[in-house]
Amino acid sequence: MTHPHPHHRGHRSRSRRGVGSEWRVHARVERFIEPALLLILRDGSTHGYELADSLADLVPAERIDMGNLYRMLRALEAEGIVESEWRDDLPGRNRRTYRLTEQGASLLDTWVDALDKANKTITAFLERYRDRREE
Repeated sequence: MTHPHPHHRGHRSRSRRGVGSEWRVHARVERFIEPALLLILRDGSTHGYELADSLADLVPAERIDMGNLYRMLRALEAEGIVESEWRDDLPGRNRRTYRLTEQGASLLDTWVDALDKANKTITAFLERYRDRREE
């Protein structure tokens, strides 16, 4: 079966409901949860619920699904980007805590370089847009 929009992949960035209605645009940075997660872990080891709370503060537009978060953490651990351990010295029940590895810190640096380039592109776009509007 052929997809009606072969260029369309995943979540739509824009939509319009009804004839004559205005466009709604959702500007999002794909996979931004990963660098946000690495940034949080750079500041020290923590467990899943603390990570989810910190992610919600850092990326408020994204809904944090705990199942997806733990799947991402397991995948990052399999790649050697994070490490985890069970801790019984924290309040409450035993918790698995996660921390960034050297390889993870290097990946975070790479994310920062890529996001900096994207930021420059977006800034140039916005400046060009605003320059034309101010004329």
